[in-house]
Amino acid sequence: MNIIFYRYNSVCEPDFIDAFKQVGVNVVEDDDGMNVNLDISAKIDRLGDLIAEYSPLFIFSINYFPFLSIVCDRLGIIYMSETVDCPVFEIYHNSIKNKTNKTFLFDYGQYLSVKDYNPKNIFYLPLGSPTERVSKLLGDESRYLYDVSFIGSLYSEKDPFTELKISEKSKDKLMSLMNEQVDKASFGMEWIEDNLDEESVKEIKAIDSLVGGTEYVCDLDNFIVSNNYLSYHMAYMERIRMLNSLAENKDINGIHLFTRSNTKDLDKSIICHGGVKTLTEMPFVFRQSKINLNITMRSIQTGIPQRIWDIMACRGFVLTNYQPELEEYFEIGTHLETFTSIEEMNDKISYYLKNDSKRETISQNGYEEVCNKHSILMRVINMIKIVTTA
Repeated sequence: MNIIFYRYNSVCEPDFIDAFKQVGVNVVEDDDGMNVNLDISAKIDRLGDLIAEYSPLFIFSINYFPFLSIVCDRLGIIYMSETVDCPVFEIYHNSIKNKTNKTFLFDYGQYLSVKDYNPKNIFYLPLGSPTERVSKLLGDESRYLYDVSFIGSLYSEKDPFTELKISEKSKDKLMSLMNEQVDKASFGMEWIEDNLDEESVKEIKAIDSLVGGTEYVCDLDNFIVSNNYLSYHMAYMERIRMLNSLAENKDINGIHLFTRSNTKDLDKSIICHGGVKTLTEMPFVFRQSKINLNITMRSIQTGIPQRIWDIMACRGFVLTNYQPELEEYFEIGTHLETFTSIEEMNDKISYYLKNDSKRETISQNGYEEVCNKHSILMRVINMIKIVTTA
């Protein structure tokens, strides 16, 4: 059984390739997506040659690519994709309606927004843990080097809101919306989506063409303003606030930040290490931290981000902002811990730093849960079953 795996250098690709191979699939890698100088027509020609040579059961990619869907639809070949980001704007392209698609979305909110455009071929499926790769890498590692660690961008370098050339009135409105959203819930952007005013959207659209027109199944103006402009700024706001708040927590013996972002707005007591390599260095930080802090991007509406699955695969203790789907797969306080406010985050960090046995029991429970029920291998098997039986 052959499949063609279209690659664009996502860090999630190696784990999925390994999982497909473990179930006996011959994976033919098409790495044209890694070549930024290659145009679409050349990629299509290359894909056509691979299809002719290997007669694949399906084409697979991490995230959704409209051109792959169009090619597969014309040739009558299944196109399977699994989103690992949210949002993935491309899922609103008209090609999402193609009957050869098998599209798997990890965020239930995003799934609901698009499923009716192709109800038999769009599926909800949570992400999974890279348990086998990580266990081989870490071995018996059990040292603690850090009290509290956070790995991730501060989004200062990816925040277009600060440079947005719109009226002060509109900018103030949007800032007020973002502050209210942060105050009202620890996840999502429902308040913003319900209250985003037309005037501000029009101003942004005047300086940014956004995405739209007949190529898409719906009007994306509000959606793009919320996700391209506001979600990044909220990520920056929240991460700075949370980390600076932790700097005042006297129970913490060192807050360790691993990031490539500019850290000028952070408390000077925070220990900044620079970035780490996702596949080879990050797992050691997760395992060697007493508490791993996760702060989910607001654009992930309800779902569980890959970062949580990664931490648990390393037998790391997870403290994350609450997301609705967590309770679908885990028992809070048994497999991981959550918070809904900065105050609760600080309280739980203080508690678990003083209660080693409870913390370690939770991290072990979480590790066993993802090994037994939620590995990437299990997700791949599930996807193959759906494709071969539908």
